[in-house]
Amino acid sequence: MPGSSENKTRPTDVPAEEFLARVPHPVRRADAFVLLEMMGRLTGEQPVMWGPSMVGFGRYHYRYASGREGDALAVGFSPRPASLVLYGLTCAPEAADLLPQLGKHRTGAACLYVNRLADVDPEVLGRLVSAGFTQMTAVHR
Repeated sequence: MPGSSENKTRPTDVPAEEFLARVPHPVRRADAFVLLEMMGRLTGEQPVMWGPSMVGFGRYHYRYASGREGDALAVGFSPRPASLVLYGLTCAPEAADLLPQLGKHRTGAACLYVNRLADVDPEVLGRLVSAGFTQMTAVHR
């Protein structure tokens, strides 16, 4: 199939603030704006929408053994209906020590799931953001 090996999640021109303003759940929307400020401040990057629902900060280039390659957000989040999904925060070596200190969360393949920011320690979350961003942008150039 033509184009089937291309990454379907790409940067868009939609302003992150515009997307976040339309998040229906009020707590999820408020938490998303807190994450927008926090990740921007800690990474020094401007937010970029990746696909229709992921807010990313920075990017990295990947190349698989299969030959497939592309770009992805370094760290970011998506305010999903069930929880906040945070990307790039579990990959740094420090994450293993920081995650037990974070508070109520779940982890997936490469994602961190938080029901609401009030459930986690903001200092630990900030350390995870910084460590993840450093890891993704330094290792994957």
